[in-house]
Amino acid sequence: MAVSRFDRRPPERDLTRINERIRVPEVRLIDENGDQAGVRPTPEALEYARSHDLDLVEVAPQSKPPVCRVLDYSKYKYEQEQKAKAARKHQQQVNVREIKLRPKIADHDYNTKKGHVERFLKNRDKVKVTIMFRGREQQHPDRGRALLDRLFQDVSELATVESAPEQEGRNMHMLLAPVAGTADRGA
Repeated sequence: MAVSRFDRRPPERDLTRINERIRVPEVRLIDENGDQAGVRPTPEALEYARSHDLDLVEVAPQSKPPVCRVLDYSKYKYEQEQKAKAARKHQQQVNVREIKLRPKIADHDYNTKKGHVERFLKNRDKVKVTIMFRGREQQHPDRGRALLDRLFQDVSELATVESAPEQEGRNMHMLLAPVAGTADRGA
């Protein structure tokens, strides 16, 4: 099956009903100041919005009757986009970085890998430590577990074990998470 290079889905349309798109017989109207103006027939509410040079926007379509506000729709849409952007900005992005080791690792190589793990943890990333076994090394999973324990002891002030060492086929995994308050992303 060939993979399409283009996304053929239609673009997301704004489903908010405004002005003539509101097809219910009556609406609960909220005026431009945010005050309740009562339940009114839709044509009357639309005429009220036009007389104030604003739009009639359906803000709560599920209620009976639907709630509509009189406001400048382009300004309303812009404010909604800004709120969504601010919410995305304050979300915590969690990255999982991976370090691969072998059971017979030299001390210098181990210290280099340990430095990478420390750097990742200081950047508030989680670290998946994988030990790869080859051939007869698979007969000694205790060596791999001892290496993972040694690594955790060396970085214990920066990390907590989120998932304990477990063997999966030829590999052994352990997931380390940063301790709260170790460093900030901006620092």
